[in-house]
Amino acid sequence: MTIALVLVLGSIMISLDMTVVNVAVSRLSQEFTAPLATIQWVATGYSLALGAVMPTTAWAVGRFGARRLYLVAIAAFGGTSVLAGLAWNIESLIAFRVLQGISGGLVMPVGMTILLRSASRDELGRAMSTMGLAILVGPLAGPVLGGWLIDEVSWRWMFFVNAPITVAVALLAARLFPRDAPGERRPLDAVGLLLLSPGLAALLYGVTSGGERGDVAAPAVLVPLLAGAALVAGFVVRARTAAHPLIDLRPFRDRTFATATATLTLFATGYFGSMLLLPLYLQVVRGESATVAGALGIPFALGSGVAMQIAGRIADRVPPGRLVPVSVATGLTGFALFALQLDADAPYWALCATMVVMGAGGGATMMPAITAATRGMSHEQAPAASTTVSLVNTTAGAIGTALASVVLATRMDDLVPAAGEGGALQAVHGLDAGARAALAGPLAGAFQHTYLFAVALIALALVPALLLPRRRPADRE
Repeated sequence: MTIALVLVLGSIMISLDMTVVNVAVSRLSQEFTAPLATIQWVATGYSLALGAVMPTTAWAVGRFGARRLYLVAIAAFGGTSVLAGLAWNIESLIAFRVLQGISGGLVMPVGMTILLRSASRDELGRAMSTMGLAILVGPLAGPVLGGWLIDEVSWRWMFFVNAPITVAVALLAARLFPRDAPGERRPLDAVGLLLLSPGLAALLYGVTSGGERGDVAAPAVLVPLLAGAALVAGFVVRARTAAHPLIDLRPFRDRTFATATATLTLFATGYFGSMLLLPLYLQVVRGESATVAGALGIPFALGSGVAMQIAGRIADRVPPGRLVPVSVATGLTGFALFALQLDADAPYWALCATMVVMGAGGGATMMPAITAATRGMSHEQAPAASTTVSLVNTTAGAIGTALASVVLATRMDDLVPAAGEGGALQAVHGLDAGARAALAGPLAGAFQHTYLFAVALIALALVPALLLPRRRPADRE
């Protein structure tokens, strides 16, 4: 259990850094005079890097050893966090966030390997439950801590605060973690890695550029879109033919895995993509501080964390085809009610009540869907299946964030046409109180329109969810 607690502390940092930036978007736009479509790469770049490095975990553990790799990854995360805090422009901040993501993407899967190797069979369930704290605490504490640091200290301390934590984790890990035993060395599919990661980045860059320019046919948009699509297609061909592919696509032949993964992809794109919107709405439309914006997100995180624990416990008894559609429908109801009441003066109690439902739908969808995807896999297929599911969740969140920011930025630019270099978000901050009050209603409408985009994606997730097995494996003929 001591090892599990150290791993939880390290994992909390990673999940916290996925959410802490959301409350800082408005401040970063002012600090660097950058539009929303550019600022969102501070979050998207981190998430993409997390996902890109995850498939290399098995190779890296075999090559360097789990304990040694974990210590290096934690140290690198601390170092890149300091660099992010020292960023001098938006380009350097995005670059350092990508480096953060690369090191952070190793921490959680390598930590899970260490836990599985060190815990006895009798302790494994309790240890896994302890690890689940990271999923709850990170999204709960990230926006609140980030908001307070932005208001009372500096946005730079969102990243500096990681440094002492990484030092403590590294010292404890070096003392407590078991020494590495010789492991199986697997070849790294470098070609697949060079196809997938740049391909996803180019696709997202094309999407965001198209939203910014309002012209998908422009060469600056079309070239990265086509290049990204070609690279991803090349990766699929490579994965189907390589002896040791970066990601084994054979689990997709299993209907349950395919439908569960499709459900996760659509749901996570809308669910995680919308997380950028709430802090911005509260700061831009309602004029709240970053601290208040972070605190008002607590009901969402609590609903998600509690529902995740409950759903994880009943997923063994209730077939996914009965549980997941109800969970998706719960999330859809919460998001729809939230979007419908979103205006310039919606009561906070009503928004918080629907946020609990939104979070509960998300928490109750993710864990059972992941369980459904991986449960039927053989021992040989399990690593590939779990890696693919983790990559889907992380990448879907990055795609959702990028798409949501493009939709919102486009709507806001229509309201503030003379936005200038910093975009509409920067222009709104430059307005006097009277002008901002006059724009509050239309701006709330822009956020409402963007939330409806998330509603549509979550509604689409119901389609594959309804195709999941409606009987437990033991009940099937």
